[in-house]
This record gives sequence, structure tokens and C-alpha cells, in this order.
Amino acid sequence: MEIDLKNVSKHELLKLLTKAQKTISVQDKTISKQDDDLCREREKSAELQRQLELLRRMQFGQKRERFEDPNQMALPLDIAQEVLQEQEEVVKQEITYSRAKKKHPGRAKLPSHLPVEEIEIYPKGDLSDKVCIGKEVTDVLDYVPGFFKIKRYIRYKYAAKDRDTAQITIGELPERIIDKGIPSEGLLATILVDKYVDHLPLYRQKQRFSRENIDIAASTIDGWAAQSMEALKPLYEKPVMDIKNEGYLQADETTIKVLDQSKKDKAHLGYYWVYHAPISKLALFDYSPTRASSAALPILQDFRGYLQTDGYAGYNVYGKKSEVTHLACWAHARREFERALDNDRSRSEHVLVEIQKLYAVERRAREQGLAPQQIKELRLKESLPIINELGKWMFLQIKLTLPKSQIGKALAYCQSRWDKLSGYLTDGNLQIDNNLVENVIRPVALGRKNYLFAGSHDAAQKAAMAYTFFANCKKQDVNPYAWLKYTLENIQSINHKNITELYPHNYKELIESTLPK
Repeated sequence: MEIDLKNVSKHELLKLLTKAQKTISVQDKTISKQDDDLCREREKSAELQRQLELLRRMQFGQKRERFEDPNQMALPLDIAQEVLQEQEEVVKQEITYSRAKKKHPGRAKLPSHLPVEEIEIYPKGDLSDKVCIGKEVTDVLDYVPGFFKIKRYIRYKYAAKDRDTAQITIGELPERIIDKGIPSEGLLATILVDKYVDHLPLYRQKQRFSRENIDIAASTIDGWAAQSMEALKPLYEKPVMDIKNEGYLQADETTIKVLDQSKKDKAHLGYYWVYHAPISKLALFDYSPTRASSAALPILQDFRGYLQTDGYAGYNVYGKKSEVTHLACWAHARREFERALDNDRSRSEHVLVEIQKLYAVERRAREQGLAPQQIKELRLKESLPIINELGKWMFLQIKLTLPKSQIGKALAYCQSRWDKLSGYLTDGNLQIDNNLVENVIRPVALGRKNYLFAGSHDAAQKAAMAYTFFANCKKQDVNPYAWLKYTLENIQSINHKNITELYPHNYKELIESTLPK
């Protein structure tokens, strides 16, 4: 609408100008708000794109966490053609010479403890006018798949010769886990090892029974496994008490789906809480239906000493206790910066290179077989200066970084845990990261891909017991089947005061003592 200014008074003109200014101000605010909304949408889009790239890399990219130093010398890929031809000629000569010189290293040596089946082969034809002058022996490694057999106990009865007394003597059956059942302790050990070590679900094991024309219901096999774990319960309760007295524990948790009758057509998400004592190499799994910090109460309520965990806030209530020193994990800190490479490569690479230097110190300590006090001295000499400089750099950079960016999150992760990340320097027995307990958890991740879920909360706790036993077998380098068979055969007759004799490391000492020296 056009306004004729000649016929407008000054007062009306002033009112029109004021109204126009208000309109412009409102429009400016609207534009500013739209700009802010657009900026937030761009940030949100960038974050979603970053998460998409991270998921793609997790699905299709490399799984290893090793970081390559960008300052390493690159391979000389641009080579002159004349030099390339000269190198090819040298390589051809070297290959020709090596082939002419190379000798077969010989057959692999077979272990002496394996049983031997001898098969004698004589020449064909008439040998009556010939004499044997020797023989050649060829050993071939063979494998016979596991087979079933029947152990038949025949107990003879005796009575007095004069038959005046009615007393009859009969040989006693050995104690068995399932007294009136048909499975031997060897079969029970096989079922449990196949499920929890080799990740073969019970329904697949039933298929193996069926192939041998042994008709046993799946529920029966499941019952055998449950009864076996019930018999092993006293052996599980002892490490539960022992691990509370360890002065240094690593803790972590992982998920397990559990069928729950209260949740129709939906599995409950439970948790295995896993504890590892790096000094004694004792591992323990404990099941809880929840991830709340209260789930760790049975183990950590009265714990005193060093507690090393990832960044999960549920551990903070225990780490804040005066008698506990809470340690963080450099592997988790490194992952945060590894994720930030696409967001801020230069700063992420700087941190990853410095963390790589810390791990180089740890690797050198292992290779040299240093004692704890020597490890502490090496760390204070070489790792402490790296951590001090890195800390100063991080606290400066975090002021110049957007908090919601991935690099900002990585810097904040370290800043809030800096004392916990540096705590491992104080004692040579402490680890730089939580990787040892993560290694203990790994079999669970493989197992749940196969059996998918636990049948009940009680079954999940029994599985925690099995994972505890087999994790300690692995730590002590003990054959899990041999140990479990021996334990099932002896656990009912052993005095509970001596039940530690059935621990994997004590079983290892028992076996080693019987070997010929």
C-alpha cells in the first residue's frame, strides 16, 4: 500500500515509522531464530552423519584398534622404471637361488602321549623264499569323532559259605552326579564344555545324539546340565568369597537375553557382572537382572583396594569410597579419540600418538620381564612426562572445542577421569587398561550368538557359574573337559573344607605331579 507523505502529519509519520521498526525487529528475530534452528539442524545432521559413518565402520571396516602413526615414513611407491626393472631382476635371481637351496623342513613331530594303532602291511605275492630284512614306519595323525559307549557296572554279590547268616556283601557303585540317571560324569562334562566353551547349544547336541540313534529328549539333556551345575554350586561359592579379598579388581558387564514369563513375547535384558583379579588371575561371573549399581553390591560392597573400570557411572558409588582407589582405562579413552578421527583428525591423531607411546612403555616392560617395582620406576621415568604434557594440552584444547562434537566428547571423557587414568603409575602391579577383563568376557559374546538367550534367570546364573569355571581353566592353561570330569567325579565325596583342591590351578598342580620327570 502506497502512502502519500504530503498529506501525512509528523505525528502519523512517526507512528508509521515506529510500526515499521517493530515489524522489522520481529522479522529480524524470526530470521535469527530460523538461523539458529538451521544451525542446530546442521549440527544434528553432522552428528547423525558421524554416527552413520561410525556404524558403517563397525559393520564393514577394520575391527582392530591399532593406530598407525601418521608421521611414519611412507613406502616409496613412486619408483623410476629403470630402478623397478633392476629390482625385479634382483628379486628373480634371489627367488631362483632360494628355490635351488631350499630344503624341506621335515614332517611335524607328533606328540608321544597319543594312543597308537599299528597297521602291518606286507608285500603282495609269495614271500616263502624271502627273508625280512627290516621295516619302514610311517606315522599319520588320525582323528576319530567323539563316540558313545556304555559303561556297564557288574557288581558281584557274596554271602557266607555256611549260608547260616543272611548277610550279603555287594560291591558299591561309585558316587554319581545323577544317581539314578544314565549319563556318566564324562558325558556331563562333554555337554557343558560343548555349550560354554565351544558354544554348541543343547538342541544341536541333541542332534548329535539322534545321529547315533540315541533317543533322548531335549528337556532331559537340559535337566542333566542343570543338575551338574547344581552339584558344582559349592565350588562357585568359594571364589565368590575369595575375590572380595583381592586388593585389585577389574570390573565390567555385558548383556544376556533371558526369557521371562512376566514379559509376554519379549525377552528380558539381563547382565553378567564380571570381575577379574590380575594378580591372582581369578575370574568371576555374576548374573543380575539389572545394570543398576546395586547389582555389584554382593562383590563390591565391602571391597577395599584398587578398582579398575570403564566409564560406566554405576561404578562411581564404589569408586568414591575412601578405602577404594578408582582407576580408569586408557583403552576406552583411546577409542573415544579413534571415533573422533573423522571429526578432527589433527587433534585426534596427536592424542592417539601420545597414547601409543604409553603402550610402548608397557610393551617394553613385558618384553623385559620387569618386576612390579621396576615397572613403576620405568613408568615414572617415561610415562609420567607423557601424561603430564598430554594433560596440559588437553585442558587447553577443551576450551577451544565444541562440547557436543566428537572431539569435544573425547576431551571431556579424559578431563573428567584424568586422575583415574593416571592412577596406574603408582603401582607396578596395576594395568594400563581394562583389557584383561574384556578378554574374560569374550566367550559370552560368542555364546549368545549361538544359544541366543537363557531360559530363565536361574539358568542365567548357572551359566555365570559355568563361565567362571571355564574362564579360570583358560587362565591356568587347564584342559576344561579333563578338569570338569575330574571335578564331577570327586565333588560329592570331598570334604567341603578341602573344596579348593578342585580349583583349576590345584588340578593343574595335581596333574603335573603325576607326570614322569
